[in-house]
Amino acid sequence: MWRLLPREESFFDLLEAAAINALAASRLFRDMVEDYRNLPERVQKIVDAEHAGDRIIHQIMDKLNKTFVTPIDREDIHALATEIDDIVDSIEVAADRMVLYRIKQPTDITISLVRVLVRCCEEVAAAIPLLRSPKQMKSILAHGIEINRLENEADALHRSALEALFADPHDALEVIKWKEVYATLEEAIDMTENVADLLHGIVIKNA
Repeated sequence: MWRLLPREESFFDLLEAAAINALAASRLFRDMVEDYRNLPERVQKIVDAEHAGDRIIHQIMDKLNKTFVTPIDREDIHALATEIDDIVDSIEVAADRMVLYRIKQPTDITISLVRVLVRCCEEVAAAIPLLRSPKQMKSILAHGIEINRLENEADALHRSALEALFADPHDALEVIKWKEVYATLEEAIDMTENVADLLHGIVIKNA
């Protein structure tokens, strides 16, 4: 019976737009840490991406409230939209903290973590379009596996960062600053893994 009713396919367009925006935000952040100049302008571009992401998420939520039949479970659409939005929020927070805390120069591990974040966002942006076709859904799993691998890589980097930070804690304030920056970066990467887990669940439900 439900299959005879029209489904609102534009949810896929909006989820893809959200994933592409998250990828754009991660790349803007990568550009910022790799070329640490003109920080107010660079952070503003990330803030603009965060605002763009908010607009997309609001569209998704508004459409969920007005749509009777969704192409995949509405709770999955809601969860995906929220997690993707949280990725961008964490990127914006991390970039802002680096300026707010007057970080003079990113560490090599910071740059490595942001590069891993970009790769995770690339996998998310590649996986989301595959939701459109039941025949392609299983291909999503490979992207999830890669995100999990990258998240493990990020965990190792984060641990190395903390070891280096506490090996010579000569400046307690600097330790606090960097600990928060690293934690926010790890959080953003963890959220990409949350997206991968949600996608895995959707594949299982629709297999």
